Amino acid sequence: MLVTGCSEKVAVVEDIRPVRAIVIAPVGSQSVVELAGEIQPRYESRLGFRVAGKVTKRLVDVGSVVKRGQTLMQIDASDLQLAQSQANAAVSAAASNLALAKADLERYRELRQKNFVSQAVLDVKEAAHKSALANHEQASAALKISANQNSYAGLAADADGVVTAIEAEVGQVLAAGTPVVRIARMGEKEVRVSIPEDQVEAMRQVTDLKVRTWANQGLVLDGRLRELAPIADPATRTYTAKISIPKAGPEIRLGMTATVSFVTHATASAIRLPLTALFNDKNTTSVWVVEKGVVKLVPVVPAGAEGNEILIASGISPGQTIVTAGVNLLRPGQKVSLLGQELSDQSAAPVAGAAGVGK
Repeated sequence: MLVTGCSEKVAVVEDIRPVRAIVIAPVGSQSVVELAGEIQPRYESRLGFRVAGKVTKRLVDVGSVVKRGQTLMQIDASDLQLAQSQANAAVSAAASNLALAKADLERYRELRQKNFVSQAVLDVKEAAHKSALANHEQASAALKISANQNSYAGLAADADGVVTAIEAEVGQVLAAGTPVVRIARMGEKEVRVSIPEDQVEAMRQVTDLKVRTWANQGLVLDGRLRELAPIADPATRTYTAKISIPKAGPEIRLGMTATVSFVTHATASAIRLPLTALFNDKNTTSVWVVEKGVVKLVPVVPAGAEGNEILIASGISPGQTIVTAGVNLLRPGQKVSLLGQELSDQSAAPVAGAAGVGK
């Protein structure tokens, strides 16, 4: 009892919990989402012969630069030439029949004027002349068709461009319309990127797009969202977007890896915080605000998520210190020590990073 009575009282140590926090900076002007893609031509044609036949010549290779009207491939034109000769002979025969029918008609008209033949006989000759005339026109049209088909034996480029694929070789027998050569036009280029499901609507509204290639990071070009697929890709579950590059020069080559930056401008009332700063209490979204070394729970109104960050519409204001790590271990009125107090970054930065989290 004497020992117990003389012992010193144990001092109560107040629990001060270390946390990470940021100081809310003034709202920045923009945020950036970056997506990787590939430089592709806006227009690419898959050319094929308009008639069937066997390939006899291939005059270009992959990578060949071609001009409009240049011959790319040829097929065996023997049968086409024979068909044209047959059509030409048919025209000659029809012309002879027409000349004979015309001569008969003129002769019987003279006989009719002298009343040597009846009107019925003259009507027969007029009908024969009309039939011969129609047969001649039919044969002439068939000759033109045959001549056109003969010209189709050579496959010509429909525009200036570069050959990107060869899909047939010499000796191959092709049906009419089978694609054999693929040509990319040398005009406007574009970048094709895949947009995740949760960012489609946000990216659709973006008008400020910047494009740069992996080979030349210093060259930044303006882009324009030309097309956004209405249906997701069944394999990747992403939506294909085509970003036009109107001012792309020859240094932007097809097949290059490119990065498209979607720049979105933040609203004046939104504040961006890491997702780790949120605390859910009784179906209410709140954050821990540090004032004079003590935390208090403040309800907030989220305005939407961007990557690993959350936009706060109201509830807090710039200049306040917000806990970003350890929020589930705090209680109202608890004293805390700040391990990594930093200024939250509201300037242009990719949303994929957790901006403002203490190092």
